[in-house]
Amino acid sequence: MKKFLTTLMIATLAAPAAVLATRAQADAAPPPAVHQVRMIMEGTTARFEPASLTIRAGDQVRFTTASGGPHNVAFDAAKVTGPAAAALTAGMPNQIAPLSGPFVINTGDSYTVSFAGVPAGRYEISCLPHMGMGMKGVITVQ
Repeated sequence: MKKFLTTLMIATLAAPAAVLATRAQADAAPPPAVHQVRMIMEGTTARFEPASLTIRAGDQVRFTTASGGPHNVAFDAAKVTGPAAAALTAGMPNQIAPLSGPFVINTGDSYTVSFAGVPAGRYEISCLPHMGMGMKGVITVQ
């Protein structure tokens, strides 16, 4: 009986230590990388800079108005479907339409998209106000 109680006591004391160790490992996980994309309007040329970006699932992309706002970032809802659409929807707060971020008007203002849970693939982006001017880009998730 004494051996049983000793074993039970050790197990009871060890369990919180194991939980704390697991929690510490989770807390020690590196934060997602945050990639910067500038939204630029120069004369009659509107562009994302860089126009092509490769990231890892879970990373974030911060779109910042550098000049010529309003800008936004939009994914084609007809091309992005299923789990990718669900993950991007969750990672895009304050959408003005499905998979379309809000307008970022003032120079220096930004909008961040989280790619947490987004499957690997190639995702085309555009700026709705400047789509006719060819403001498009590609984000590749590895």
